[in-house]
Amino acid sequence: MAQGRALHFVFKIGDRKAAAKFYRDILGMRVLRHEEFEEGCKATCNGPYDGKWSKTMIGYGPEDNHFVCELTYNYGVSTYENGNDFLGMYIQSSEALTRAEKAGWPIQIEEQQSVLVAPDGYKFYITNKPQPTDRGIPVNHAKAFGRIAFAVPGGSLLGTEEKMKDAGQKIITPYVSLDTPGKATVQVVILADPDGHEICFVGDEGFRELSQVDLNADKLLSEAMEKDKSDEWFAKKGGKASA
Repeated sequence: MAQGRALHFVFKIGDRKAAAKFYRDILGMRVLRHEEFEEGCKATCNGPYDGKWSKTMIGYGPEDNHFVCELTYNYGVSTYENGNDFLGMYIQSSEALTRAEKAGWPIQIEEQQSVLVAPDGYKFYITNKPQPTDRGIPVNHAKAFGRIAFAVPGGSLLGTEEKMKDAGQKIITPYVSLDTPGKATVQVVILADPDGHEICFVGDEGFRELSQVDLNADKLLSEAMEKDKSDEWFAKKGGKASA
């Protein structure tokens, strides 16, 4: 059965040698494949550039079960203006920090987080713990897991659900209308990715109406907390229960 999954993030690089040093020698990734092209990608994979270019897939393991980086190099283009579409990538690897120190690669500190910056300005936030070696550990959602939500045109929800069914994917919550007292009704479909993470698709039209800022929201929260006597109730019962 085919499964959808995240594959890679594309980085445009202006200096392949400098980039290779950073991704291989500092982050510790390995080159998985490299391909050269004489003309631009017909699918606009390379944006507005239509000349000779290359892409290098690099990461910590095979693309069939790892999220990796794609390094796109356009011959004759040495630098790019970065926007705000990429804020950073988190990597758990104390080994990367050790390699950076030995190589004299600058380690920035942002809010007590170590940051390594690629030659083209992309930030990698490094967690100072040993780099994982086994991706086979099942995801444990426990009892408090949440979900990510996306707004989509309401008319597309049923079609999305049908496509997922046809592909054999898991539907956690089929198309349903949800009411919020005194506010708009929204339609949602909740799906699961291959790891079981919940993805909620919300009808944009209803959600825009529902999500208008309520000037009384802070007051309503304070009133609700004031009326909530659950702490006292739990105290009488010997402490709060855990789910």
